Amino acid sequence: MKTLILSSSPRREGNSAVLAGAVAAGLAEAGHVAETVHLADAVGAFLRDCRQCRRPDGGCAIDDGYRSLFLDRFLAADGLVVATPIYWYGMSAQLKAFFDRMFCYVAASYPESETVKARMTGKRVGLVLSSEEAYPAVAAAIVHQIQEYSRYTRSRFVGVVHGYGNARGEVRRDPLDPLAEARRLGRGFFDRYASDYLIDTDRPGRVWPEAAA
Repeated sequence: MKTLILSSSPRREGNSAVLAGAVAAGLAEAGHVAETVHLADAVGAFLRDCRQCRRPDGGCAIDDGYRSLFLDRFLAADGLVVATPIYWYGMSAQLKAFFDRMFCYVAASYPESETVKARMTGKRVGLVLSSEEAYPAVAAAIVHQIQEYSRYTRSRFVGVVHGYGNARGEVRRDPLDPLAEARRLGRGFFDRYASDYLIDTDRPGRVWPEAAA
């Protein structure tokens, strides 16, 4: 299976990038393919007004690396892991732009939007975060946004890893060892159990199956 890892911090050796590397190592240990992309290399602009900006053929007119990243790498992946520092209790601007600019390809004015939407669904999704502040709910807004993105695209949000540190690479000294946790997330990424029930879902009364007698 193939996973695209998006490292969204402008610091290539920052704490969230270190955690992303640990997820990639875990995926490799489990025999999966992991491709890591630094979003600063691909996303050069924010979403504009597509009604004014779109090319005559319906394609996005912004000339950077996003089109290739989204159409050729993201859609082809079975899983997505996003890595971000926490800026003002939200995700990095680069990562927000990645999600915002999906609109160019899912809007009806894009000729292949139905194909794109079909290929966006059913992926496994993971999140790794770093922050200086250890307040328990400091990541709540980001977790909620990724959870809602996963729900909207009928994807499976399978795990979150949060490491604490400020100086470059300081997350390695976090006594809770988030690097080991990120590695475990990678190893079990395609096997990890995650449930997201709707009110009308048919389901048994127990989360885990009982052992055979």
